Amino acid sequence: MERKEILRREIKALAFDQYGTIVDMQKGLTEAVTPFLRNKGWQGEAGSFVTWWRRTHFENSMIDALCDRGHTPYRQIGHRAVSYVMYRCGIKYTQDEVRWLVGQIESLKPFPDVLAALKKLRDGGYRLAILSNGDRDMLKAAGPHIGFPFDHVISVQEAGYFKPHWKTYAKAEELIGEDRSSILFVANHAFDCIGAKAFGMRTAFIDRRKRPFGETPHQPDLIVADFAELAAALT
Repeated sequence: MERKEILRREIKALAFDQYGTIVDMQKGLTEAVTPFLRNKGWQGEAGSFVTWWRRTHFENSMIDALCDRGHTPYRQIGHRAVSYVMYRCGIKYTQDEVRWLVGQIESLKPFPDVLAALKKLRDGGYRLAILSNGDRDMLKAAGPHIGFPFDHVISVQEAGYFKPHWKTYAKAEELIGEDRSSILFVANHAFDCIGAKAFGMRTAFIDRRKRPFGETPHQPDLIVADFAELAAALT
């Protein structure tokens, strides 16, 4: 891992993943689906339903990027993932219900430590951006629920691929206007940090879940428990 004083000297901007890094996706979606699943008479755990939904969505988005036959909107892949999981769970559903469930992503709240840390980083002179797999309109709708004025909110739609395709990080570099080595990409997901590091960005892994990063040549430059620790390391 890189020494903190080097990062403080050389990093000019931070780019954050949104879903699961800025906003608490697992908790927020679990709270949203709990009464829905109860009304459907499903006896399983709401948290498990959300985990299956997120894993199915992730798998389908990776397939979409690897097939390289045009970018499918995040929302559309979300509809497919939710429909698939409800089918596997034996839950009868309508497409209006699918649209409602996927729409809950737009109103997710940030983790409790995020906003204060972002303000500290902004006061420290860093430019702050979001780079998300979400669609442009979904990210715009989420803005008021996050409540922080980022310098850039970038959808992978601009690149035409889902992360961790290298073109997503290249597009972020272009739009942020800093050299890739001066951008610290921050995510709660190892795959996202690996993609950014392979492209040439510095990376910070938010290890909220206390899980090993894994054996990869693209190790993060910084591993922190949360945003408060991230801000402390860089200011």
